[in-house]
Amino acid sequence: MNEPYLNAKHRMLRRTVQAFCREALGPIAAEIDREARFPWEVMEQMGRLGYFGIMVPEALGGAGLDAISYAITIEEVSRVSGAIGLCLSVHNSVALDPILSFGTPEQHQRWVPDLSAGNKIGAFCLTEPNAGSDAGAVTATALTEGGFWNINANKVFVTNGGIADICLIFARTDPAAGRKGISVVVAERGTKGFVVGDLEDLCGMRANPVTSIRLYDCRVPRENLLGPAGHGMAIGLAALDKGRIGIAAQALGIAQAALDEAMRYANQRRQFGAPLAKHQAIQMMIADMATQVDAARLLVYRAAWLKDQGAPLRKAAAQAKLFAAEAATLVTDLAVQIHGGYGYSKAYPVERYYRDARVTRIYEGTSEVHRMVIAREVLDGH
Repeated sequence: MNEPYLNAKHRMLRRTVQAFCREALGPIAAEIDREARFPWEVMEQMGRLGYFGIMVPEALGGAGLDAISYAITIEEVSRVSGAIGLCLSVHNSVALDPILSFGTPEQHQRWVPDLSAGNKIGAFCLTEPNAGSDAGAVTATALTEGGFWNINANKVFVTNGGIADICLIFARTDPAAGRKGISVVVAERGTKGFVVGDLEDLCGMRANPVTSIRLYDCRVPRENLLGPAGHGMAIGLAALDKGRIGIAAQALGIAQAALDEAMRYANQRRQFGAPLAKHQAIQMMIADMATQVDAARLLVYRAAWLKDQGAPLRKAAAQAKLFAAEAATLVTDLAVQIHGGYGYSKAYPVERYYRDARVTRIYEGTSEVHRMVIAREVLDGH
């Protein structure tokens, strides 16, 4: 992989992550997908490598790396297991980063070191049965009772839900104020009234324990409010801008894995007296796949670079996520096609990549929502 736009530190990081994935994650990737099992056995090693606090300052127990390093890590982990790449992306971006960006020094000391070490896992709890793309439609409430918030919520499709210890709950703290009455309150597993729902039986990303999180008169301290009251939508949008870089990197990793497998198979499989790779129809597919992957990678790294510069991010992050997700869907589909009937068999990994890629066009904003975001940013700029 020739990447002159990366520095030596970034290239070394890529090799380090690849080595970990090859040795620790690769041998179990198919198994954990098949069994819908979260691989606790590799969590301690991932924590030591800094994967749970990639962009967290070293003073708070993190790796202190930049956003490009974050994108590289998520890409390479997702290249082996999209589900574990998803775990890391959500934990780092939309769970941990809002605490860093909007939390008080006391909240930093209380939650960030454990999250950075992987001792505790974070989750972003926005989606409800009737609130998905329309995030302002949340009906969860967090009302004051003395020195506590009393939370009632039914959050669904929570990534990391089955293992999450620290959950960012989007709830109405002022039900009469509409979208301006939505805030973020942190609820911790083990609190009375905190209930983890059943594991979702998903098409892809099966090694990530996606569940519902239900809160029934769950009382948490008043100091668990993240940021000012009524700023929930602003916190959520800021988190998603950054989180989209991670999901884009995840989609990129899946697409790269599918391209790798398709090329390997095309060079080994013979039809009509020659390897598939010698047939022009297959070459055209490979060319399209490689171009999609390279274009996605450039968009992902551009968005990460802009984040590192502190530059406006919304359009670039949305473009990276939109393009990478659509590319992953196309590339994995072509990889299955190149494999023919074998591509539809669980004996070959492209079947798993195909399933994992599909959801990248849905979570952290559907492709349709991203087109709306991009159009709004482009039109407002003229």
